[in-house]
Amino acid sequence: MGIQVIRNWRDLPPELRGAAVAVGAFDGVHRGHQAVIASAREAARRLGVPLGVVSFDPHPRRLFQPDAAPFRLMTAGQMARALEPLGVERLYLIPFDAEMAAMSDEAFARRVLFQGLGIAHAAVGFDFTYGKGRSGSPEGLRQHGEQMAFSVSVSERRDDASGLKLSSSAVREALKAGDMDRAAHILGRPFAIEGEVIHGDKRGRTIGVPTANIAMGDYMRPAYGVYATRTRLPDGRVVKGVANLGIRPMYEIETPLLEVWLLDFDGSLYGQTVETELVAFLRGEMKFDGLDELKVQIDQDAAAARAVLD
Repeated sequence: MGIQVIRNWRDLPPELRGAAVAVGAFDGVHRGHQAVIASAREAARRLGVPLGVVSFDPHPRRLFQPDAAPFRLMTAGQMARALEPLGVERLYLIPFDAEMAAMSDEAFARRVLFQGLGIAHAAVGFDFTYGKGRSGSPEGLRQHGEQMAFSVSVSERRDDASGLKLSSSAVREALKAGDMDRAAHILGRPFAIEGEVIHGDKRGRTIGVPTANIAMGDYMRPAYGVYATRTRLPDGRVVKGVANLGIRPMYEIETPLLEVWLLDFDGSLYGQTVETELVAFLRGEMKFDGLDELKVQIDQDAAAARAVLD
């Protein structure tokens, strides 16, 4: 059956209402988020109702800070795939627009959660804020729930046993530092970029290194440099690779690009959507004197990537 993605909160048929939901941005669906979702799952089981997640698209930060640097950790499709193994049956991806931004916390609880989605339970994190000017708190939501006949559970802050903060901002810090192990530890899986394979300048072909190029879009920019990767193809195959992420000092480009050389793969992927896990950061971006020197370095990178991935 798979997870159902619902992009509306108004006029829903009865069969799409009445879930126990976890509410939040959930960008990354990291281990901290998973604790909130587990709390909603427990309520869903107790109440005998479906388990849902309420998130927003676009991310509220995009509306309030339209010029903010790209910051996303996942696409909507990746979010749905990350939620499915957690038992989530419905993902309510609510449009975050000017109307929603102007709602008071009481109006959001009443109009969206109570009247729109008809929720049975809301699970939120300890730092959840909502409503105009972020006036709403978990305690406030609990009070609204009492008046509107839905229960509320609040998940305490969860840090890792080693004191590592389980948060989206901690994931971003790790990615900026090129610490892919730390990012994967918080996420519970490697950070991955999903996108359509686009035409590049085909320079790699001339040295026998054809790359699959993927635009970074609204993904946050991890450390620029070379990574050991695993790429999931549309047919489900997973192929090892080595990728350059950045603006390539030698043949500079304006917008950062992920260029993946798929090892032991032959075929065209143009126009297809692939997902590439950045498993390990191998080195920063470098300038080379020519294609020959670049080719030598790429072969060394490929060997390093194989060593990591094996």
